[in-house]
Amino acid sequence: MTPDVLFKPFNFGKLELANRIVMAPMTRQFSPNGVPDQNVADYYRRRAEGGVGLIITEGTTIPHEAASSGVQIPCFHGEALAGWKHVVDTVHAAGGKIAPQLWHVGAIRKPGEGPHPDYPSSSPSGYIKPGKQVLEPLSAEEIDELVAAYTDAAVDAVKIGFDAIELHGAHGYLIDNFFWEGTNVREDGYGGSLAKRGSFAEKIVKSIRAAIGDEFPLILRFSQWKQQDYDAKLATTPEELEEFLAPLSAAGVDIFHCSNRRFWDPEFEGSTLNLAGWVKKITNKPTISVGSVGLTEEFIATYREGTAEVAGIDELVSRMEADEFDLIAVGRALIANSDWANKVRDGKMDELVTFNKEMLGELV
Repeated sequence: MTPDVLFKPFNFGKLELANRIVMAPMTRQFSPNGVPDQNVADYYRRRAEGGVGLIITEGTTIPHEAASSGVQIPCFHGEALAGWKHVVDTVHAAGGKIAPQLWHVGAIRKPGEGPHPDYPSSSPSGYIKPGKQVLEPLSAEEIDELVAAYTDAAVDAVKIGFDAIELHGAHGYLIDNFFWEGTNVREDGYGGSLAKRGSFAEKIVKSIRAAIGDEFPLILRFSQWKQQDYDAKLATTPEELEEFLAPLSAAGVDIFHCSNRRFWDPEFEGSTLNLAGWVKKITNKPTISVGSVGLTEEFIATYREGTAEVAGIDELVSRMEADEFDLIAVGRALIANSDWANKVRDGKMDELVTFNKEMLGELV
């Protein structure tokens, strides 16, 4: 099966890409004191040269004292902005396009972590997981401050010259802490129904739109699963998923990045559609799928066992030819092979290198 469908141009109006391959955001923690340097710029440049249509950066933290859980995680404020400007210019010079992933780690941050170790972590209700309250709930004023911090970061992303923006609303981090009933038991407008639990993200999106206008592409990444609970579900039916998505889509999300651990897993019984397929069907907006592309093991198993062998992409090609989703994000395969896209395009699958977790020890 030929991979031609992966290399069709993507033209959404707001965002034009040379192909359908996205570099998935992957935290690497190689930015000294939170500032991306030449090493980071070269890392992303190699992926642009290697044929990726859109690079989504590793999570980069908004200007809030509790946003980061590590001093080497890149920031998106202060001195780090000049570093990101250099990254953007480097990627553009290589013919690539790039979006920052704006991130706040929320309740995942442990006491004493990050560049502001004495500052309390942030959570809608103080829960790290269902039944375990370890923090004070955020006040309405603190929530407004967080919305402003996301907005400031988005404005800076546009000024720096990024091609799109992604909000990290997945995997049990701050925005997802609001989404998930296991960590959001609020009784105000930010808690309760699926739509109300999505109102924090909705408010962020509306605030960003008011600040940057309607023409700049905005991506939201979300997941059903959480790192606190791999079997968690925000929505258990297509109807619940529509209830969750409708306000976010109306607020101004252009593209939904739908995080699966395995892209081939069906989301609901009675259909082979994965999460990205259902989201596209419900919203009629472009979607990015992701999850163990080109590998034999999903990423949790990789960190446990250490390696993931190269796998074929026939299933991916079949789903994209069926127009189930528009873009596919590739993660660990692009850590192991900066030129993964070009090798797949040129039929050189036999030259692809196996991923192993030791590769996380440096940027190459």
